[in-house]
Amino acid sequence: MSLISHPSHPGEVLEELYLNPLGLTSYKLAKRIHVPRTRIERLVKGDTALTADTAMRLAKVFGTTAEYWMNLQRAWDLARAREQIDVSDIEPLAAA
Repeated sequence: MSLISHPSHPGEVLEELYLNPLGLTSYKLAKRIHVPRTRIERLVKGDTALTADTAMRLAKVFGTTAEYWMNLQRAWDLARAREQIDVSDIEPLAAA
């Protein structure tokens, strides 16, 4: 039996590795990075994707990089796509 690891949603990472350990609420973080409270709440719930704008703001406040946050979103998106999109009937092109 193979165990497939699914990447965490960026909102889950935000909550588990940053908000909870620092005792921050979505409201406090949103205020600090100048975004609507609902943006952070929806991200933490996994209801919305992380945007480049939010990635830049999170990178600044937590001393990470925007790439770190965007890579979390990319990994999440690709994992979901692999579960939902069947490409098995597409024939690869041969190199010239």
